Amino acid sequence: MIDWIHAARLRTLPLSLSGIIMGSFIAKWRLKEDGGFWDWKIFALALLVTLLYQILSNYANDYGDGVKGTDKLRINEAEARAVASGKITAKQMKNAVILLSILSFVATVALLYVAFIPNYMNEFYIFIGLGVACILAAIGYTVGKKPYGYMGLGDIFVFVFFGLVSVCGSYFLFTKTFSWDVLLPAAAVGLLSAAVLNLNNMRDMQNDEASGKKTLALKLGYKNAMIYEMVLLQLPILLVLTFLMINQLQAQGRYYAFIVMILLFPFAGLRRKIMQIKENRELDPFLKQVGILTFMMAVLTAAGLNLF
Repeated sequence: MIDWIHAARLRTLPLSLSGIIMGSFIAKWRLKEDGGFWDWKIFALALLVTLLYQILSNYANDYGDGVKGTDKLRINEAEARAVASGKITAKQMKNAVILLSILSFVATVALLYVAFIPNYMNEFYIFIGLGVACILAAIGYTVGKKPYGYMGLGDIFVFVFFGLVSVCGSYFLFTKTFSWDVLLPAAAVGLLSAAVLNLNNMRDMQNDEASGKKTLALKLGYKNAMIYEMVLLQLPILLVLTFLMINQLQAQGRYYAFIVMILLFPFAGLRRKIMQIKENRELDPFLKQVGILTFMMAVLTAAGLNLF
């Protein structure tokens, strides 16, 4: 059991929950302003679906990299994967991926049933398709003949699904509407998710090059990937600030909504520490730190909008 828990990579879960928290509580704030109803059951099911997607993705990545031999050089590291190290067989992991795919789909249907049935049938079917796309994206990063993670497209998919789909999708589940300004916090979460992936790929550049995994970081080279990382860590908090300002919260005297801006300081400190790293293997601890800061950004934004 402990090997399955390690393969689930629990440290990635706060990052995956950030988009749901961001979108759901922006929706709660907007519904409160408009006199609408916010359903806690939708929120609970959305969290469950997201957790299943993330664990599915982690198991699929473990399986895909394991059978392709990409993880062989990580066997003696703390980040060693279960299939590559032999702790879980490829067949067992494949079966787990199939099981998680089924559970993810069932949970998705339950979520969409609560959110859309019986009054929003068209939206129900559209989101079913979106859910299937999320499941396929979770699997397709490393699994298959042409996994997109091996073609340098991982950053785009992470930005879209962890950011735009997660935040805007969860917002729509509650409000049944789309608002363009929600793209700003959605992009913020997406960029930070890409920052985690880029750090991961910068850490593994030598291993990925030897195994033929052409990530964006590998294509850019370490120096340019570092510049890219600094941009990914700089823009999100500014996008959230822009979202708060265009909604004129400062003009309403609701300065507490800007509590999220205290993260300017830990983000600045994090960027400085990452830039000082000379050996890419030393980047590993920062993956968790970026994930936690992303989670804190979502929680503080939610708190600033709803708790006062």
